[in-house]
Amino acid sequence: MAEETTILQSGILSNFVFPFLLVFFLVFAILEKTKVLGDGKKQINALTALVIGLIFIGAVYPKIVVGKLTLFLAVALVLIFVILLTFGFIFGDIGKVFESFGWMKYVLGITLLVGIVGAVIWATGLHTVIIEFFTSGNSTGSQFLSNAVLLIVIIIAVAIVMKNGAKAKA
Repeated sequence: MAEETTILQSGILSNFVFPFLLVFFLVFAILEKTKVLGDGKKQINALTALVIGLIFIGAVYPKIVVGKLTLFLAVALVLIFVILLTFGFIFGDIGKVFESFGWMKYVLGITLLVGIVGAVIWATGLHTVIIEFFTSGNSTGSQFLSNAVLLIVIIIAVAIVMKNGAKAKA
């Protein structure tokens, strides 16, 4: 059975044109905003972005990582949109929600940071190395994981005892 593809799914566009354009425009925008090469140097900024874009599409692994991160970004933006839309329906003005619940922006920021770190680990393929390190039989990672769990249990137990001790004194 033949698989139908559109022109946007062709190998030339998805493997060369789209990654080149993404890197070219990002580098050009960063050079224009930061004025690293000088003020009013659009041609130099464009040529620099062109060269960096061409070097980028010549390398396979960075294209794969950027492609995966772009997919993560698209999914994350849709999720954020749905979350904000839901909050808007429930609470009305999102700005007022963040003002009244000051802790919420920190929770969202930490969640965003963990999501980005997780996406980079996934996109680079490092997740398989990390999982193998912590789950293989006689490895240092397996011992580290066991010791970390034991240490967390001890810290929680000491915190509970200290909290109860402080309440008893009061």
